[in-house]
Amino acid sequence: MSHFPDASGAGSVTPNLDFAGTTPYEDYVKADVLTHLQKPLSEDPGEMVFLVTTQVMELWFTVIVHEWETASRALRRDAVPVAMDALKRSVRELDALNASWRPLAQLTPVQFNSYRDALGEGSGFQSAMYRRMEFLLGEKSASMLVPHRGAPRVHAELEKALHEPSLYDEVLRLLARRGLPVPPSVVDRDPSQRYEPSPEVERVWAEVYANEDQDAELVRLGEALTDVGELVWRWRNDHLVATRRAMGAKAGTGGSAGVAWLEKRAAKNVFPELWTARSHV
Repeated sequence: MSHFPDASGAGSVTPNLDFAGTTPYEDYVKADVLTHLQKPLSEDPGEMVFLVTTQVMELWFTVIVHEWETASRALRRDAVPVAMDALKRSVRELDALNASWRPLAQLTPVQFNSYRDALGEGSGFQSAMYRRMEFLLGEKSASMLVPHRGAPRVHAELEKALHEPSLYDEVLRLLARRGLPVPPSVVDRDPSQRYEPSPEVERVWAEVYANEDQDAELVRLGEALTDVGELVWRWRNDHLVATRRAMGAKAGTGGSAGVAWLEKRAAKNVFPELWTARSHV
């Protein structure tokens, strides 16, 4: 950082304020772009809160996808510490993401209805970056590409993610390479299909946790994944509660089943055997 001399001739702590164009901060962060993306479609002041909060969620989705893809690549090359660092960062990021519900959770039905029409058929389940998060968790579904057919780049990125191994696929392949009896049907499964719980994988995790001293690194990995799974569950439940408060049991935007659909999602655990195996340790 440059300093201007003060009257005494000593160095001043005054920052450089004169730049030829935009500031270096703006060049790096693109704050002017971010803060001019909001285009409310109603006169209700609450819509701005809804719009900004939703955009912030999209940014958190983006960084969490980055972390989980980093972890997946690291696991592929047996770099467990690198994967752990990415997973731990994502836990803090999930905490911040989940806090995004707080500005929305106090909406009364009247307040939400005052700008709900502005959403039209828009719905969170149409979020491409959130879909990539779900794919990385093993929640694969080719039908979820359909809403994005009109956006070739987004569709191509999602299709690629659909056919790539999920984060959990990479974890289970690592366990198999460590000599644990993960069945070939799991290791070699079609990664474009939704992951289904396996009794054999449940027994593998129970064995890992029962031999905590011997498999300390794998236990730490399992606990990091459990932290992720817990916060994903909290995200889904906070979404459910915020929706219940704002609109009750009415149909959701975009033709979704609203609360009924969210209840079904909230009932599911990601990395399922990590939860059920604990009953057998």
